Amino acid sequence: MPIPARSTQVIVGEPEVVEDAASTSSATDVLMSEVERSDAWLQLKHAAAAIQPLQVQDGSIPDAASHAEARSHVSAIIAGIRALAPTFPHDADYLAASVRDFERWADEGFGIPDFLDSLQAFQPQQDRADGIRHLVVFPMYTQNGSSDRRVEAVLVEVIWPEFIARLEAGDYSNKLFVSLRFLDFTPGYDTNSAVLFPETVAMREIPRFTWGAIFQDREAARYRRVVRAAAEITRLELPADAARMLDDQALTEKTFVMWDIIHDRTHMRGDLPFDPFMIKQRMPYFLYSLEELRCDLTAFRECVTIEKRLAARSVADPAEALSPTDVEMLEHAKLVQYAVIFDRIFRFAITGSRVRNYDGLGGQLLFAWLHQRGVLHWTDTALSFDWENVPAAVVALGEAIDELYWRSIDRPKTAHWLAAYDLVRATLTPNPASHWARGLPDEILAGPPKGYTDAVLNDEFPLSMFFEALDKKMKPVIESTAGITGRDV
Repeated sequence: MPIPARSTQVIVGEPEVVEDAASTSSATDVLMSEVERSDAWLQLKHAAAAIQPLQVQDGSIPDAASHAEARSHVSAIIAGIRALAPTFPHDADYLAASVRDFERWADEGFGIPDFLDSLQAFQPQQDRADGIRHLVVFPMYTQNGSSDRRVEAVLVEVIWPEFIARLEAGDYSNKLFVSLRFLDFTPGYDTNSAVLFPETVAMREIPRFTWGAIFQDREAARYRRVVRAAAEITRLELPADAARMLDDQALTEKTFVMWDIIHDRTHMRGDLPFDPFMIKQRMPYFLYSLEELRCDLTAFRECVTIEKRLAARSVADPAEALSPTDVEMLEHAKLVQYAVIFDRIFRFAITGSRVRNYDGLGGQLLFAWLHQRGVLHWTDTALSFDWENVPAAVVALGEAIDELYWRSIDRPKTAHWLAAYDLVRATLTPNPASHWARGLPDEILAGPPKGYTDAVLNDEFPLSMFFEALDKKMKPVIESTAGITGRDV
């Protein structure tokens, strides 16, 4: 029987081995290297795309007249999974469970899909080795793509260089983090979505999630295209190291892996007045701006520390040369700092709509903070930085957010919200029509938190004149990055 609607829940996420030669045949090795061009994959991909128009928002197919066609597509998906399964021995349990979930969905009349069993069998965090590949097939929605559940299929490859493995094994442990690059995908990922999160899958109950994945190749490709264009438009002379990233996809991918692994683990670390995204509470969107920015600035600060430590080691004892892994870590620690600044101010600030755009607001805040502290200059229609003094200014913003969080441990929720607003408005100018900027009336201040949130304008902190002008010139470039992968730049 179809699964009742009330039994299937979804959490909306907020504001992401080379096969052992001894265990695989040469034929399988060839298939693994060309799996995205294989007939089995193309059949599976075509069938998944074909079943999507038959599904409604919750993932079910209520029109009985479409069930015969849907069964044909499910049969093709299952055949594709079975044909490809020998190529992915590390995912054998998951792929077998996926076949069972698809068979049950069809046998029970295409109700709301329940893929909990196959989701729990898929454990990519256990195989974090550079180059290992996965076939992923679920009814799911894609963040920054569609809110409708559709059968999606993705071929992915893990990015896990040795210096990242060393970071994760040391001070930056993050057992849930998986870094990926796209090999191929169905239409749901031909979007801006750069994450693969288990909470997006259709399932009957919410388990304890054990992994979360980010497509660093998409992040790196977007960064390279956007920053190249923005630097030309603003006449910014990029530092030599930053310029290298624009010509090297692999270098930039590794940089984003280092950034993201530190960012991701920061969400639940530090003096926090709340569990930022684990408690799915409704808050003014600038709270999410500060939380995402806090995590990015922590990545920046930690990379400053790593850079200083490794550089000091090489100077203190020149005879004790850094290992190749240390050299790569030192190189990327510097590159992360450039990536955080340029991605935040050039892409985040002007990407997406002006409706509660928390990442956009974070980019605006970083730009204005650096400008007002005299380390970023927009003079004679050219952008420049005092790079020697940039790290201290960025660290100061991170410390200001940390201070807000620490003090707010002892504050009521709404008092924390008001203090957070004051931090942002001290740097950014609010909308002239802002209720918050004028001072919320007593009936809101004395009322439930919902009144505070409802009083926030969709565009509480509009773009500055600088960003308005930049947005007009950059919009075609940013729009062109939808669906981009590392192979497209």
